[in-house]
Amino acid sequence: MNIKEAKKEIKNTVKAYLAKDEAGMYQIPAIRQRPVLLMGPPGIGKTQIIEQVARECQVALVSYTITHHTRQSAVGLPCIKEESYDGKLYSVTEYTMSEIIASIYEKMKQTGLTEGILFIDEINCVSETLAPTMLQFLQCKTFGNQKVPEGWIIVAAGNPPEYNKSVREFDMVTWDRVRRIDIMADYTIWREYAREAKVHSALLSYLELRPKNFYRIEADVDGLQFVTARGWEDLSNLMDAYEKLQIPVTKEVVEEFIHYEDVAEDVAAYLELYQKYQDDYGVEDILQGQVSTEVYQRLYQAAFDERLSVVHLLLDGLLRNIRSFLSQKALTDEWYAFLKEYRKQVEDAKDTKDCYLSLLEQSIQELEHKKAAGFCQKEEEQTKRQLFTLLRQYQPAASAAKEAFEEAKQGFAIQREALNQTKQDAIQSLEYAFDFMEEAFPAGEEMVVFVTELTISSESTRFFLEYPCERYLQYSEKLLIGTRRRELLSELEERE
Repeated sequence: MNIKEAKKEIKNTVKAYLAKDEAGMYQIPAIRQRPVLLMGPPGIGKTQIIEQVARECQVALVSYTITHHTRQSAVGLPCIKEESYDGKLYSVTEYTMSEIIASIYEKMKQTGLTEGILFIDEINCVSETLAPTMLQFLQCKTFGNQKVPEGWIIVAAGNPPEYNKSVREFDMVTWDRVRRIDIMADYTIWREYAREAKVHSALLSYLELRPKNFYRIEADVDGLQFVTARGWEDLSNLMDAYEKLQIPVTKEVVEEFIHYEDVAEDVAAYLELYQKYQDDYGVEDILQGQVSTEVYQRLYQAAFDERLSVVHLLLDGLLRNIRSFLSQKALTDEWYAFLKEYRKQVEDAKDTKDCYLSLLEQSIQELEHKKAAGFCQKEEEQTKRQLFTLLRQYQPAASAAKEAFEEAKQGFAIQREALNQTKQDAIQSLEYAFDFMEEAFPAGEEMVVFVTELTISSESTRFFLEYPCERYLQYSEKLLIGTRRRELLSELEERE
């Protein structure tokens, strides 16, 4: 199955294993809860989907890559204790608590969560001394003589033997005690994730043109060559940082992430072209309705690769504007919720300032608790940190409740104006983008890509739900439904 289907299956498993009966007992006893074993090529995203499942199911997560462990750290260190049997004292060997089991209890202590996922990566690549321990772990849910706490679901991941020489084959007894899920690379599914993760638009544009280069592993006389989903995302993160620092991304840099010579060379060449298109076509001018006739003339004569690159540049600029609005809206909504609570509490407060600061401190603590539990995404944390800074800046000084609340609202009024401006900018840039697309690409193939990407993006979808765009609705109905859609998509596939 693909990574999206695997994620859904794991979420269903978590829900089923944590379901309780009327007496508060787990419907499926722990001993009958088979560990989930994800098998798939390296760098495909197995670890990431576990993080997403834990966050979405609101359970704790403890992750370990087992190849980093020795038998002592996994099982614990031996210690001697005395036991009395038939009136005689005997020295008995026991073990200190396993580092992995201890981490579960520490996570419960930090977060207050009693249920979670214990994720063990590279489980079939353990050393010879640790192999029996891993088999015992999968079969009995124990490390040494210590059990995984009740309410904790075991998920493991491994690579098939063709991808890793260190793989140890499990026997039938072990396979009969786990739920094996085989995962395959699927660019179409990964693209949805990549949009959410804000993978660099240049890389997404390249992969739209060369989808077969998304995931490749090949062994030849020169050794192993490969490119993985992890490689694309890690390269994207570095590209974002390099752009802010105005550092060029060279072929040598690309080769550090794309370990497939031909693909790396192709990517590096495309990145140079993409930057050139960005400079030549002036996307920001297009989104402001300022397009010269030379731009249209060049596009009419351009090859399909160049035209598609311009479409992705346009999408990138447009989504930046939509993203800016959604960020401002999230900040505004959080601020409104804070003021609503403050208004409720300040009426009965002895000290208006203490009430305000106490509510602010409570919000900060809630964020820290959520972050410790792993439930807080980067964008949410950024929004709340920004809000906390603004709340401190606009904290009221008045002693009377009514005046204090009015003072607290002043910063919020400024924020609402900023929100309205970003909304207008996003709406206007969307109209200008469609103006450009209609003039530059009357044939319609590029419009299919443009509308499809807007449909795939959760950000644009959220924007359209609140502010419907008539031209988007018209084109999506015309191009993405029925026979005409199939014809156009077939034409695009022939060009690959």
